[in-house]
Amino acid sequence: MISFLEGTLSEAWPTRVVINCQGIGYELLIPVTTYDRLPQPNEKVRLLTHLVVREDAHTLYGFFTPSERDLFRLLLHHVSGVGPKTALSILAGTSPTIVRDAVATGDTTTLAKLKGLGKKTAERIVLELRDKLPALDALAGGAPSKGSPAPLAGHSQDALLALLALGYKSAEAQKALDGLDSSLPSGDLVREALRRLG
Repeated sequence: MISFLEGTLSEAWPTRVVINCQGIGYELLIPVTTYDRLPQPNEKVRLLTHLVVREDAHTLYGFFTPSERDLFRLLLHHVSGVGPKTALSILAGTSPTIVRDAVATGDTTTLAKLKGLGKKTAERIVLELRDKLPALDALAGGAPSKGSPAPLAGHSQDALLALLALGYKSAEAQKALDGLDSSLPSGDLVREALRRLG
């Protein structure tokens, strides 16, 4: 997988860019929030990426911050009916913090106001991301949202995010990590938690 691209910004439009990486031009679709932070053409740029492979196309998506890319991935992988176009639309109209707060409080009205989203999609986002509140808290970079459990200390937070990525529910992942030494490396914590969950 391509994790990021670093090179010269050749072309930039509000929804896509071309980055010249040692003579190869990579086209990336981007949210407007990334476009607003781009340098001038012919200057150096580094964008985080996510590759979507379909039968008829391989499409690279670019993001200026890890939280944008991680929210894009959460929406894509955990909300049924949300594809890349809708996920980019959500990123263009809001921030990870607003999405986190909407999911935590069940506020479908705020999400339904976003371009390209209706009431049913907003309800699906709230319902299907409710178990991902710790991951959303990490994306928002702040205190836990209302209704979210207290954050774990040390490497336990990284281990929790790994368990969520493996498909475990937030409550069962937290329970498996309870009482483990948070100073242990994340990988050791994940292995021990998986033993408890097995």
